[in-house]
Amino acid sequence: MRRGGGTIENHPIHPESHLQISSLSKRITAPPSADILLSLRGVTVDFSSDSGPVRAVDSLDFDVRPGQTLAIVGESGSGKSVTSLAIMGLTRYTGGRVSAGSIVLRDKEGQAVDLTQVSEDQMRALRGNDIAMIFQEPMTSLNPVYTVGDQIQEAIVLHQRLAPAAARKAAQALLEKVRLPDAEQMLDRYPHQLSGGMRQRVMIAMALSCQPRLLIADEPTTALDVTIQAQILNIIRELQRDLGTAVLFITHDMGVVAEMADEVVVMLRGKKVEQGTVKQIFEAPRHAYTQALLAAVPRLGSMTGTDLPRRTQQTLLDGDTLRQMGTAYDQDTADYRQPLLSVRGLTTRFDVKRNFLGRATHRVHAVEGVSFDLYPGETLALVGESGSGKSTIGKTLQQLVEPTSGEVRFDGRDIFAMDRAGSQRLRQEIQYIFQDPYASLDPRKTVGFSIAEPIVTHGLLDGPAAIQRRVAELLEHVGLAPEHALRYPHEFSGGQRQRVCIARALACKPRLIIADESVSALDVSIQAQILNLLMDLQKEHGLSYLFITHDMAVVERVSHRVAVMYLGQIVELGSRRRIFEAPRHAYTRKLLAAVPVAEPGRHIDTSLVSGEIPSPVRRVGDEPALLMLDEVEPGHLVAR
Repeated sequence: MRRGGGTIENHPIHPESHLQISSLSKRITAPPSADILLSLRGVTVDFSSDSGPVRAVDSLDFDVRPGQTLAIVGESGSGKSVTSLAIMGLTRYTGGRVSAGSIVLRDKEGQAVDLTQVSEDQMRALRGNDIAMIFQEPMTSLNPVYTVGDQIQEAIVLHQRLAPAAARKAAQALLEKVRLPDAEQMLDRYPHQLSGGMRQRVMIAMALSCQPRLLIADEPTTALDVTIQAQILNIIRELQRDLGTAVLFITHDMGVVAEMADEVVVMLRGKKVEQGTVKQIFEAPRHAYTQALLAAVPRLGSMTGTDLPRRTQQTLLDGDTLRQMGTAYDQDTADYRQPLLSVRGLTTRFDVKRNFLGRATHRVHAVEGVSFDLYPGETLALVGESGSGKSTIGKTLQQLVEPTSGEVRFDGRDIFAMDRAGSQRLRQEIQYIFQDPYASLDPRKTVGFSIAEPIVTHGLLDGPAAIQRRVAELLEHVGLAPEHALRYPHEFSGGQRQRVCIARALACKPRLIIADESVSALDVSIQAQILNLLMDLQKEHGLSYLFITHDMAVVERVSHRVAVMYLGQIVELGSRRRIFEAPRHAYTRKLLAAVPVAEPGRHIDTSLVSGEIPSPVRRVGDEPALLMLDEVEPGHLVAR
């Protein structure tokens, strides 16, 4: 074995070794030893494009053992998800191919099977039974024309040969296991009727349905709030403990890596640059890129003692050298004289069940009597569990959802009483960054067209040349290249697509941006860049942000004030410092305690995730009691 500038040849990577790797030779090795479940050797994945083949993964090696969790980390586009698709045999459907190397799995009979050589029928038998995958974007992985129950039952019937009635019971048990409220009713709902976090839990239930020996989790907790994330991680740990399931965890959340992983592989531009135990990677990273990745992780508690959000310097990898980029400053941009947005008694309900006469019998009480103000230059964060009503508030403000009652004024104007011209102008002034980037981009249009569309619609620039320059400038703003304008959404990774959506939101120079989980799909280094970009734009243009997120470390860094939501109502509202340093409501304290911290070996309090999740669905006439907020300190409101 040689280190440094040479190669590491014909030697498997031992799990206890901590290696900084510059290159790996291409090879196919002999079948792995009996204690190895999955072995990758020299795996190279190429995609065809108009300009020639594109290498997404280059000579990748690692092993996964039964009951082990191996985390693959790296920035967006580093080849993490492509690696998982190659293992599942799905690259052939996305224009890619495994051009070199072997992917050897030991099946349930103990036979070594090279997944790059098997037929599609053999691969189909292995998927679900031996290997299951939780995909990154649940809305694109769930069929919109079938209920979630039908889709979970399909996998159970196919692989376990159960009768439909038994399969439905098994599907209900799985939804209860991933802690979805009203599991029995949830079986009969369609994907579009669920929040992003709920859809992700449905995907996890489907993946667990056949108790696979290897679970590939591609950003499985990206769309989940911290309490549900803690519950899902507990479920995966229980599965490993009870069944010896191995987990290949692909994530950008270093807190989750520290909490779950036994071993970590760090990838950069398709290559493995470092591998070691989780303790080695976090405490003594050797490669400069790993050091930059860990430096970008927002850490809960880092803002203790400060009143204002803070733009931070960023540690970036320049060649092989770490450099500090940008300047740090306090984000003192909020003007509290007159609110830009004023919400009073906002209530939004959805009918979900009707009787044979067509009358509604049950409703989702998504938002109930919510009131708050948002000021020019201010960032107000809305936090809470999946299904708490955060996204519904954002969509109601954007006039994408009809409210049941309440009043919303933007710059003194009632947004629900505007004429057509006023509504058009409002849509320019309020922009929305959606949670699911793939669902919000037209797959038939280039991303350049999508970014330019609001500029053209609102007549902000004249002439194709000026529009093209603006699109190129916006792409560079969000860390992409101008030539990316000619690509289509499917040619980008999940994180890159989210950056395209952010560029589109900035295109028509809005006054308010509703950012719905806008950085949840981004790796930590790009996330830090985007947060700095949003703060720079806020300082330069006086932008206001309604920041809808479950990432409490991000909330602590960027927000001036925080509103905590539970079952459609605000339970605590106050300055960021008060909420994080002196939370008064029990639910706020639970949220903060559930945040995964990037410290391997930290004790995890699983008592936080016990108990039933209350449901926002109620019978018609069974109105929820409105919470009264008391002002415990100036500007700090807490529900009784």
